[in-house]
Amino acid sequence: MSHILQELAQVLEARKNADADSSYVAKLYNKGLDTILKKIGEEATETVIAAKGGDQDQLIYEMADLWFHCMVLLAQQGLHPDAVLQELQRRFGLSGIAEKASREKGE
Repeated sequence: MSHILQELAQVLEARKNADADSSYVAKLYNKGLDTILKKIGEEATETVIAAKGGDQDQLIYEMADLWFHCMVLLAQQGLHPDAVLQELQRRFGLSGIAEKASREKGE
């Protein structure tokens, strides 16, 4: 499953050096963090609307947009999707309540 994430991460990394006029992702990088965050907010809202609408195909489409833009953010921040996958692996098998409590103790 993560093979496509690896491929996408490589493309997103390569787009950091691309001309902003040649690539949508390069344009996002060029516009900066606030533009990327705004796009994630828009995609999250569209995902919620699709879920409420009950159209599974639309939900998948919007979720793909959301994940894509989250991956753009990770790349922009110098992070790789493996870091998120490792965090999910760390949490696997943990009670959500216990995991949240462990984070609150560290605050």
